[in-house]
Amino acid sequence: MRLHVHEWGDPEQPALVCLHGVTGHGERFRRLAEERWGGTRRVLAFDLRGHARSGWEPPWTFPTHVADLVETAESLDLASADWAGHSFGGRLVLELAATHPELVRSAALLDPVIRIPAHVAGDFAAAEMREPVYASREAYVAERLAAGPQTPAFAVEEDAVQHLEPLDGSFRRRTCQPAVISIFGELTTAPPPPETLQAPCLLLHAPEYGLVRGFQVEGYRAALGDRLSVVAVPGMHMVMWDAFEETAAAVEDLLARS
Repeated sequence: MRLHVHEWGDPEQPALVCLHGVTGHGERFRRLAEERWGGTRRVLAFDLRGHARSGWEPPWTFPTHVADLVETAESLDLASADWAGHSFGGRLVLELAATHPELVRSAALLDPVIRIPAHVAGDFAAAEMREPVYASREAYVAERLAAGPQTPAFAVEEDAVQHLEPLDGSFRRRTCQPAVISIFGELTTAPPPPETLQAPCLLLHAPEYGLVRGFQVEGYRAALGDRLSVVAVPGMHMVMWDAFEETAAAVEDLLARS
């Protein structure tokens, strides 16, 4: 599938491809692209299968998602690119680097879901069994901020405008719920071994959230050596919102090295 692509920056510069997390969308990278990365990169953000303005049809397996990335990259004439993946998007960067290393010039893993326990995936999947319908955009913002009160309200308000589709008197998040539930199951599977990642890598994580575990950080340190930089940032999982400056600077440092 050729995915929907959001684009910012200078089209003559090297490409930086950004991948969002489960239930997200590519426009979540807009501020980083416009205020920081677009000056030195052609920033491309994909809407992944089952999300936003890309197709929603199954299957929703890792091989299918990777095939979508490859097809979309080829359609954009990207022989190689820098890749930044948040959450599920980070795991997809690892999967892509393991199967198509020639496409990955560098890998920025932004609080990535490297692997999650089955019971955690089950809890997340159960929460997504309801239709994501909200009485108003304000109700969506209130729900997001209740779960992450440290997140800047303006970021969630922008997200509500970008990510909610108006219905007859209500709003629905642009996600395919069977796809979302399937992806949580995929995230319980073993990831590619760290040593398969041959490109320079940034592992940026939010210790307060605790998604990236200490043994995972140490495994990547041991396997990648000086190809790896590890950056801990304040806030919770939505690092592009909660730790905007730190995330922007860490990725810029990786791009300079690559």
